[in-house]
This record gives sequence, C-alpha cells and structure tokens, in this order.
Amino acid sequence: MSKPFGPLPPEFAFQTGELIIGGRAATAWVAEHGSPLFVYDPAIVEARIAAFRSAFPTIDLHYAIKANPHAALLQTIAPLVDGLDVASSGELGKALAVKPAGSISFAGPGKRDTELKAAIVARATLNVESEGEATRALAIGDQLGIAPRLAVRVNPDMELKGSGMKMGGRPSPFGVDAERAAGLVKDIVKRGADWRGFHIFAGSQALDSRALIETQSATLALAERLSGEAGHVPAVVNLGGGFGIPYFHGDTPVDVAAIGAALTENVAISSLTKAGTAYAIELGRWLVGESGVYLTRVVDRKQSRGETFLIVDGGLHHQLAASGNFGTVVRRNYPVAVAHQMGDVPDAEDVSVVGCLCTPLDRLADRVLLPAANVGDVIAIFLAGAYGATASPSAFLGHPAPVEVLVQRS
Repeated sequence: MSKPFGPLPPEFAFQTGELIIGGRAATAWVAEHGSPLFVYDPAIVEARIAAFRSAFPTIDLHYAIKANPHAALLQTIAPLVDGLDVASSGELGKALAVKPAGSISFAGPGKRDTELKAAIVARATLNVESEGEATRALAIGDQLGIAPRLAVRVNPDMELKGSGMKMGGRPSPFGVDAERAAGLVKDIVKRGADWRGFHIFAGSQALDSRALIETQSATLALAERLSGEAGHVPAVVNLGGGFGIPYFHGDTPVDVAAIGAALTENVAISSLTKAGTAYAIELGRWLVGESGVYLTRVVDRKQSRGETFLIVDGGLHHQLAASGNFGTVVRRNYPVAVAHQMGDVPDAEDVSVVGCLCTPLDRLADRVLLPAANVGDVIAIFLAGAYGATASPSAFLGHPAPVEVLVQRS
C-alpha cells in the first residue's frame, strides 16, 4: 500500500507537466550541471523575508547560516537581513565576508579558545553558553586588551511545545540555566565586558502557531525577569526562532501573521522596550528550506518480490534529512515528484526511490505513488534548501559531492 508524502511548497504546488525552478525546467538544470544537483531559488527566500517584515515590523531578522551556508545564497540573503548567526569559526569567516562584524553573533556549546579569540578580535558578539566559556572569553579579552562583546545564552525554564527539537525546560549543553543567568550577567558587566543581552532559544521546527505565541510571550517575560535580577537592561534580546515548515503529510504552515501580531503587542508594552532594548528573531529553515530542490537521476529500475525500486545517483550522503536519518523518530516521506510529470498523471505506480549507497538506510521515498519513471528520468526532492548538502555525510563511500547552483536573475 502506498504511503503519503509531504505537501509541495506553494511555489511548486500547482505546477503541471514539467517542473519549473526559477523560470527554467528542472531537466534543463540537470542537462547543464549534471546530477545530483541542488537548485536554490532566491525569489522564494525573498518572499519569506518580506512575509517576516510584514508580520514583525519592530523585530530584527537574523539568518542562522547553519541552515544553508552556500556562498551565493548567503551573498543574496546578507543585505536583506539585520544579522547573521554562526556556530563555528568557518561560519564566522563566511559571515564576515558579507556582513559587518557588529551584526554577527556566534553561538554553540563547544567554542575553542581560537574561536573565542577570532570572534573577539573581529568584534562579533559571543553568545556564551556557560560560566566556564564566559571566563575563558573574558581572559582572552584581557590578554588582547579588547572588551569582548558577550551575550548570555539562556537555557530557559520552559520548552517550545510541539517542536521537532526541544531546546529548553530540561538539562542541556546549550546555554546557562535560567536560575544562574542573572549572576553571570553581573560578573560579565563587573569585568568590563560589553554585555549585549540575552539569547533565549526554546526549540525548533515548530508548526503550532499557538505554542510559538505562548513561548515568545514566556521568553519575553523571562528576559524581563532576568534583567531585573541582574540589575542591567539588555541591549538586545534574541528570542530564538523555531518556525517550522511543512515537510510531511498533514503538516500545515505556521501563521506568521498571527505570531507577529501577538509578539508586536507584547513587545510594545514590555518594560524592556521602554528601557531601550531591541529584539531579534533568528531563522534558518523557515527562510531557505522551501527554496531548494534536490534533483537526482534514475540510474536503474528494478523489481524485487513485488516492489518497484527507482535507484538514483543521489542519496542520503547529500540529503540525509529526506532519508529520515536526521533526527526523525518515525520515517516519513518528504515531498517528491518525477520532474517532467508534475500534477495528476494517470499511470501512477507504487515505488520506492532509493539512493546509490550500500546501506538500506539510503531511501529517499518509501512506497509512494508516482508517475511511471524510467532510467534517465529526474526525481525531484523538495524542501532541500535547509540542512541538505552541509548536513549530510558527503564523504561516505567516496561518491562525488553534489553541485549547488543559485537561480540567477536575467
């Protein structure tokens, strides 16, 4: 029996016949660049940024580049957002190439001394994740004669309900427990550092708009309480992100207009706002996830004990998340299509799309109903704009790296 797959992004949902990406046929992209291939359409990213600006007029927008650090895409996004969030020295270097250091923040629980030094020298903001990390950063700042820009990442005492990855309300390697955060702020300020505020992140990949509204309200209240306990007003409160995108059957998009309206109202009456605090939301997946399509060509079609397999030249070494091996408890199917047969096709059949790797885990679509496809046809895996190429084990078995291209405007 065939299994459902996720909804197509709105830009592709009503296409029929040939799949068009950025005004060009998917098969034409493959003919030019080969396969496997990621194609990113910046117009989709720009539409998401515009939707955010409309819904959150008083909130800064940061891009978490771990979602997709592809250089051409990053160059497109950087001038459209207020800040970039990084999580390694490698990402810091990419961010500094396209954005001033003052708009870059550096998170992550395992920053090496060399990374702390690089951020301090560049004058990027370090989101310190522990008292020990703060101590090391302050010592490095003393050695350099530079007052480091430090924000305190808080492990909040609540979680984001319904999120794919819960980042609060429990013991965590991420951030300083809320009950200790104010004390750390006092120490940072006493030591003469440039305290930049709080980073409070409760979870990610949430599709429950009501839960997001409630979590943002609780986050704002927590920031107000910690500010009072510390006796210092934060320059910035980074409210995290957590906006999900609909990957699977039955998923629905978040209501950003409703979330934005609620947050705008809460921020307007906050004591921190009246004291001069600014606010930011950092988003990655929600901005870029729907902009990418992974294209892979069928190299073999086979029958095995009553099941049909389309074996493609790509796989989990490029698209680990689509294979169900990137934090998914129950494997479900991403949106998928035969690139030259979009829409309703009468000759649909029950097939599994599997990759070229020597592991049964390499399955990109499990028992889905697709138009009949043959060797040489192109399979499209959608929602490939976030946590695709750089979140996958590309060195496994030594297959070639995928090509990544950005749609260019004429």
